[in-house]
Amino acid sequence: MAKEKITGAEALMRSLEHEGVTTLFGYPGGAIMPVYDALYGYKDKLNHVLVRHEQGATHAAQGYARVSGKVGVALVTSGPGATNTITGIADAMMDSTPIVVIAGQVGASLLGSDAFQECDLVGVTQPISKWAYQIRRPEDVAWAVSRAFYIAKSGRPGPVVLDFAKNAQVGLVDYEPQGTDFIRSYVPVPKTDPWAIRQAAALINNAKRPFILVGQGVELGGAQEEVRQLIERADIPAGCTLLGLSALPSDHPLNMGMLGMHGSLANSVKTQECDVLIAVGMRFDDRITGKLSTYARQAKKIHFEIDPSEINKNVPVDVAVLGNCKQTLAQVLELVKPNRHTEWIDSFGEHHEREKEAVVEPEIHPADGPIKMGEVVRKVTEMTGNKAVLVTDVGQNQMMAARYFKFSEQRSIVTSGGMGTMGFGLPAAIGATFGAPGRMVCLFLGDGGIQMTLQELGTIMEQRSPVKIILLNNNYLGNVRQWQEMFFGKRYSFTPMMNPDYNMIASAYGIPNRTVVEREDLAAAIREMVEAEGPYLLQVAVIEEGRVLPMCCPGNDVDDMVLDY
Repeated sequence: MAKEKITGAEALMRSLEHEGVTTLFGYPGGAIMPVYDALYGYKDKLNHVLVRHEQGATHAAQGYARVSGKVGVALVTSGPGATNTITGIADAMMDSTPIVVIAGQVGASLLGSDAFQECDLVGVTQPISKWAYQIRRPEDVAWAVSRAFYIAKSGRPGPVVLDFAKNAQVGLVDYEPQGTDFIRSYVPVPKTDPWAIRQAAALINNAKRPFILVGQGVELGGAQEEVRQLIERADIPAGCTLLGLSALPSDHPLNMGMLGMHGSLANSVKTQECDVLIAVGMRFDDRITGKLSTYARQAKKIHFEIDPSEINKNVPVDVAVLGNCKQTLAQVLELVKPNRHTEWIDSFGEHHEREKEAVVEPEIHPADGPIKMGEVVRKVTEMTGNKAVLVTDVGQNQMMAARYFKFSEQRSIVTSGGMGTMGFGLPAAIGATFGAPGRMVCLFLGDGGIQMTLQELGTIMEQRSPVKIILLNNNYLGNVRQWQEMFFGKRYSFTPMMNPDYNMIASAYGIPNRTVVEREDLAAAIREMVEAEGPYLLQVAVIEEGRVLPMCCPGNDVDDMVLDY
């Protein structure tokens, strides 16, 4: 009996279903219309979220992937629809986020003719994706989708692009589901050297002043428990990167807070005093290291990393432990002995106290004056029981949220780390509500970033996505203004912002909202937001010329932190 032939578009639907996809984010158009026609018959199986801009589809897919641990999917048309995804693809590549972007394309016979809405998407995205492939035949659909998902989620995760020619969408094929667990030319997880395991354990056992850096790779690799066991058994203080903040509970006694340019003063000072530095699932980004030539100058360095290209890229290390950090840490734990470093850990305290007095208390408990960004963040995290998913945009709002939000659950931070994409927040928060439907999602953003993807309020309205939007409005591009204040003689060149009435905009979208200007109204407003059933926009008028401190200025030693200026 002959097999039933189906279109390539139908084959895509079945392939997505075979991969376990339940939610995708997209925007239709001419070159992807056969796929959307096929999707019409899958509305009860595949929940399609109609965004208001293709960039929003990629960021929503990122938010979904970050909190769920699954592959996020974006579906767009060709030409401008496809090129609108570029920022999101690059962002996902920088932050190791597994997404698959499926874009329509002109028919194969028209390729290279400058046809309407034709663009060489594969050529454009090859440098910013793990794999970019053009599907020209319906016979290749199942194979390409299977390979795309395998590549996106295996090894160091990242974005994959499928460029789907229109003739392949409408052509007929005998469909058979495909599965990929091996690609000859692709080694997702490098082989671990037993010598490196032994050397790492020996350095840890002999360390007098060890310090561990916890990166996002800990969550991507599912190694949270192994990290906890390591720091507790060997009594090692830990600092977390921006994207690794929820890998270790904020209230863990060995968690010393955030690393980096606006991180903990103690972490920055102790990086320069430690004798063994253990980096797990992080890439020694310039915002972490400061001046490279003096970084961790007294330390032997151990790097647990799944991507060989990151080894010695920025910081030369003494021991490189390649492989999935869950497996490699488990092997090291078999050799690590119980230890105590009480005096070393206590020495962090004096720096915490100095930072608390100079920076933290004035920020979260100001005596008077305008509302501070930090006090808003701290009140929100307290009223949500430290259990919410934190989503941020980029700017001062991002750093303040990272510094003062508290985490008790894993996969709880969604932000644009490496790329620093303004406009990331709104669509990423939408994706997070679908990826973690039982959890509260709190989005912090500024009056600059919100306007870059403001149209996604329409998606929130349509989906009734329960995003709690906290708009910290300072009438400036705050982060740029701070740099102009510090390094450019207070010449505020095009950073003051004239803003629309955000409450009227929220009301037009049917989103409950409120504005707070006075400190005494803040707690009640946050409580109202938290208790609201669906989406809510809380605008807070914060200090206009606020500062994110401490700060390690570019080019300085990592411990050269500015507490005031």
